[in-house]
Amino acid sequence: MNALKQKILAAADEDLVKIEKALSDNLQPYLEIVSDVAGHIIFSGGKRLRPLLMVLSARICGYTGTYDVTFSSALEFLHAATLLHDDIVDDAALRRGKPVAHSLYGNAITVLVGDFLLARALSISAATGKLEVIAVISKLTEDMSQGEVFQLMRKGDITLTEDEYLGVIRQKTAVLFEAACKTSAILADASAEQKKALSEYGFNLGIAFQMADDLFDYILDTSDLGKEIGADLKEGKMTLPLIHALQQADASDKEVMSAIIKNENFSREDFKTLVDLLEKNKGIGYTKKVAGAYIQKAKDALSVFNPSETKEILCDIADYALARKI
Repeated sequence: MNALKQKILAAADEDLVKIEKALSDNLQPYLEIVSDVAGHIIFSGGKRLRPLLMVLSARICGYTGTYDVTFSSALEFLHAATLLHDDIVDDAALRRGKPVAHSLYGNAITVLVGDFLLARALSISAATGKLEVIAVISKLTEDMSQGEVFQLMRKGDITLTEDEYLGVIRQKTAVLFEAACKTSAILADASAEQKKALSEYGFNLGIAFQMADDLFDYILDTSDLGKEIGADLKEGKMTLPLIHALQQADASDKEVMSAIIKNENFSREDFKTLVDLLEKNKGIGYTKKVAGAYIQKAKDALSVFNPSETKEILCDIADYALARKI
């Protein structure tokens, strides 16, 4: 994993430096408190995966303009807005190993800065002058909001099915990755075939990425995870490891798992018991297998493009989505 990560970073180093500068530049000049709160989430160690995907997607389609790096800030701002709001809804304590923004600045300011970041993302997207880009970003915002609402409505519901779970992560995460790749193809005036290929790459990558995140809640330590162990469980999020293990468990195991899931004040020992039962009932192994299949779909979607360094980086990013530790 470390070798793959270093390979990606080395290949994308110049792009990442430009992306970081664009993110900073596009927050200025605004009220200091806005920059402080936005910066707390934006510059807290995120992987810059979405803006990098936007730059690479434009490049693989032959884009020769100058707006790709600026445009790459748009979805990072939109994503940051959703994280600020989500942490309040979930009553989270940590994000990327740091105290959440609302614990430092208060709920009101944090919500308003999230709104600002969303508006800023739309402004940057509108500057492309392409209505198709605006349509994709608008639909993305609708989907993400609906995904969050549905997940909140089914909080702690052990009857959530795998299909329903896939619907949630499609709206919460996959469409964000899909939009990152598709809008850059639109910016590059790519062919319909190229736009479709990058949309499929981003969508499948996003599904796998979220599955990996959901898995990490049960297999990583707090120092690697950047949030409290069992945070997803405490927030009542029914994810694929839980859903599949519950389906496979016998009556006795299912009773124990259900009791822990429904207990918001579960102990560390309870959590360890749950993880052991997830392993026993194939929840963790199944999630890895399904995520791996989506990774392969993402890479296969790029077959329409000729071999290139950019294509290789995109394939490496797909592999990294599951091989990473965070």
